[in-house]
Amino acid sequence: MRLDRDGHALVVDPGTLSDTAAALDGARHVLVTHDHADHLDAVALAAADVDVHGPQPVVQALASAGVTAERLHVVAHGDALDVDGFTVRVLGEKHAVVHPDVPIATNVGYLVAGVLHPGDAYVDPESAAVDLLLVPIGGPWVKLAEAIDWVRAVRPARVAAIHDAHLSPAGVGLAKTLVDGLTGADLAVLDVGASLDL
Repeated sequence: MRLDRDGHALVVDPGTLSDTAAALDGARHVLVTHDHADHLDAVALAAADVDVHGPQPVVQALASAGVTAERLHVVAHGDALDVDGFTVRVLGEKHAVVHPDVPIATNVGYLVAGVLHPGDAYVDPESAAVDLLLVPIGGPWVKLAEAIDWVRAVRPARVAAIHDAHLSPAGVGLAKTLVDGLTGADLAVLDVGASLDL
């Protein structure tokens, strides 16, 4: 995800399945939810001239990749940041369960300008109004029933799909049909590089 406003750009989770170069173009700050490669392209971030904000495991991974300490900023649940004019609330602590045998990773979500990016969890916005909820619809931890219940609980003004690179077009279509039909939402499904006006 990339937010552009007043000449500033803020990028969330530029991972190895993203068009990282395009996402980072002109950005000075990046937020990372957790240290899985599909959310964190450590090689690209090490080469970019950006400050990175993320939980401790993200900072450790980037330090190991050669990112200097002054560019790294640890965040945790409850933090509030002002990043290049964007007000950011940090929410949540744990990745959703993939399988009982897989250790649970640290995962935070970010609420920025009314947009909630949860990373890989259904984070609680803690009564904050959510204008755009980014809904994970594919991946080894995703269960659409839980995603639907999360949309119902958060009651956002709009919803858009994320975490869909693992799905075929038919799988994306099925997820949209279920989310739309069971929440009354109109799940926006965007191609890489497409945008929404907020």
